[in-house]
Amino acid sequence: MESTYKIQNNENAYIVSVVSDKFKGHETKEESDRSFNELKELLRTLEVNCIGEAIQNKKKLESSTILGSGKLEEISREAKASEADYLVFDFELTASQIRNISKITKLKVLDRCQIILEIFSLHARSKEAKIQIEISKLKYLLPRLTSLWTHFSKQKGGIGLKGEGEQQLELDRRIVRRRIQTYEKQLKDLIISRNERKKKRSKSTLTAALVGYTNAGKSSILNNLCQTDNLSENKLFATVDSTFRTLTPDTKPPLILIDTVGFLSNLPNTLIEGFKTTLESIEEADLLLMVIDLSDPHLEKHIETTEEVLKELDLGHKEKIYIFNKKDKVENILKAKVKISKYNKSFIISSLDTDDMKDLRRNIIEYFLEKQNHHDLFVPYSLGNVHSKIEKFTNIEKRTNHENGIYYRIRTPEHLYDKIGIKEYSLSPEEKEKLFT
Repeated sequence: MESTYKIQNNENAYIVSVVSDKFKGHETKEESDRSFNELKELLRTLEVNCIGEAIQNKKKLESSTILGSGKLEEISREAKASEADYLVFDFELTASQIRNISKITKLKVLDRCQIILEIFSLHARSKEAKIQIEISKLKYLLPRLTSLWTHFSKQKGGIGLKGEGEQQLELDRRIVRRRIQTYEKQLKDLIISRNERKKKRSKSTLTAALVGYTNAGKSSILNNLCQTDNLSENKLFATVDSTFRTLTPDTKPPLILIDTVGFLSNLPNTLIEGFKTTLESIEEADLLLMVIDLSDPHLEKHIETTEEVLKELDLGHKEKIYIFNKKDKVENILKAKVKISKYNKSFIISSLDTDDMKDLRRNIIEYFLEKQNHHDLFVPYSLGNVHSKIEKFTNIEKRTNHENGIYYRIRTPEHLYDKIGIKEYSLSPEEKEKLFT
């Protein structure tokens, strides 16, 4: 982030959290521990060392500092003794809270939101994702300019908004708002362009989206199903763009798989809208492939988080297949099977197992085949373009040459049957009977 502390590899972080029934996502020790472990993984993704930690049970939160000054002074002594470069709090802090905590501890202070934004910035590949992240950064920065404006003012040279007599703070706010507006216009144009591409795909393809908690193995599954080399790492948010790939071997009609950004619990409010924008590609999916880490003790919570986000996007109604990945990391597979038995249409796999991936590929294809209707067609020999469409977009179960053309018995999705220009050659039962007598 251009006006806040820049996180460097191999720095040392002392992490801080609370347990409080008045703090969403941290109401119980179990919830705080789970979120705390996620924060450690987020920092590991940035190659930052966690050299100490503190979780305090707190019935009443201090509005100015979350924790009391005495506890913060204690944390400060421990952090400095451990040679921490900064404190990281496992929730979003306001500008005044950051300022107050830093004043007491004499240490740089970061929050969960800054850590996630830093990861998103490093891993974004598409122009759309980069712009959305810049918008999120600026929206995070805007209410915090009160404490940061002197540093930020050094960044704005050449913009040309002098405003005789204006206060520097208001000038900087105006600059940030204008940049947000510029990025939002660019994003809107990109979304329009993306929707046009989506319309073209919907005319001739089927789509399935890989969704689920971050680091569940979505990208590894995509790579193996589609035989691609999309980024796949054992880190949170290794992928923050939506990636589109064609399933291999070829299917008819072509089947596009979409890999999406991973979900996360306790996502900071500043990031929620931008996070949802990156997931809009799921809207076009005919099927959701819910990928879950079978070895994670919190897998049910991860499924719950994923399904809550899908409902917020009005996508909860879409059909789902549950793919429980990383069975190779599970010690007691029978116990795991009992735990997930309530999830219908589920598969247990390891993305590293070739046979598992072949079975998964076959089941995905069979799912779509079962949704396809049978049609009888008769196409004159002279209509080469129609014959090509049948070859490319349909599953041919029978083909018979006749004097004036070819009879086809095919299977294809109904919505594509109406769009690809072959419907007019369909045969009624009477016409079919006449053809073969």
